[in-house]
Amino acid sequence: MFSKPKSSDPTQPSRPKQQTPTGTSPQTPNTASPGGQPISQPHLPPLPPSAPAGGAYIPQPSPPQPGRPAPAKYPARRQRAQAKRRSLIRPGCVLPLLALLVMLFPVVMYLFAPVRTNILLIGIDYVDPGSNLARSDTIILATVVPLKPYIGLLSIPRDLWVTIPGYGENRINTAHFFAEGEKPGSGPQALRQTIAQNFGVDAPYYVRIRFEGFREIVDAMGGVDIVLNEATAGYPAGKHHLNGQKALAFVRHRADSDDFFRMAHGQLMIKALYKNLLNPAKWPRLPAVANAFFKSVDTNLPLWLWPRIGLALLRAGPDGIDNHVISREMTTPFITSEGANVLAPKWPQIHQLVRQIFNN
Repeated sequence: MFSKPKSSDPTQPSRPKQQTPTGTSPQTPNTASPGGQPISQPHLPPLPPSAPAGGAYIPQPSPPQPGRPAPAKYPARRQRAQAKRRSLIRPGCVLPLLALLVMLFPVVMYLFAPVRTNILLIGIDYVDPGSNLARSDTIILATVVPLKPYIGLLSIPRDLWVTIPGYGENRINTAHFFAEGEKPGSGPQALRQTIAQNFGVDAPYYVRIRFEGFREIVDAMGGVDIVLNEATAGYPAGKHHLNGQKALAFVRHRADSDDFFRMAHGQLMIKALYKNLLNPAKWPRLPAVANAFFKSVDTNLPLWLWPRIGLALLRAGPDGIDNHVISREMTTPFITSEGANVLAPKWPQIHQLVRQIFNN
């Protein structure tokens, strides 16, 4: 009649019955479409052992199959980046860039062309206004190579005994004087020819400055600061501020020294002037300095060369100037038949130094 209920096994855990809210019946998933056709359920992979009981299952991407590249993590971002790169190389962008490069090429070649420029720097003694009939008290042979950049200076003793074209043997500083005496304005050309014949260096350009003009240039700068590593020219070691008159006396000082110290003083002053001009505090004075410079200097250096030389100087810097002097070891002092104290050159040593500077 009535079946006897089965006794539960005490060794088996009991499962709690699911409670159904009062007044409702258990919901069954709707597996029919609006047209009455059954909807197939997607096949889901079995839950992994570590999946939480009753939790939502989040499928993980399957590992890439061998032989197929892994899908991009951000495909949309990659596509935008590729499209941007393609837009950068459109013909409309490339043609203006090529045109700009073509226009800049002559400028770059002009500024950095590996063409050496040799310049003869001449400092003449005090003369009457309107006259250049004087000996060249300072002779410096300079060379500029913008590409490296390289700035080389060679100071030549004014008492060096050389052959002067058209005048025979004499001190090198008399070449300028003799030529100016015969034909005003020909002094630099005569000195350039003397340099070419004795040193084998062609210097087509010159810059000639009067000593009084040098003083005016220094005063226009508001003086010059110079640092001495050792006592010289009556100044102790250290930093000194010199006005135009004192700066001129410094480069011409030879009371307790000789012409070799004087040449070293001249090159030291050139570097000091250069360093002072690079000081921003001196820049408001540049117009006055330029005015004093062009009033005191005459030159045949064309204007188109000034930017190349100026850029080379800026790139080399004051400490990048390679300065040399014809030292006393390269000469032999002697007294001429007229009783003049001069220096006989030792040409093998001098020419070796010249090749080092002007074939650099």
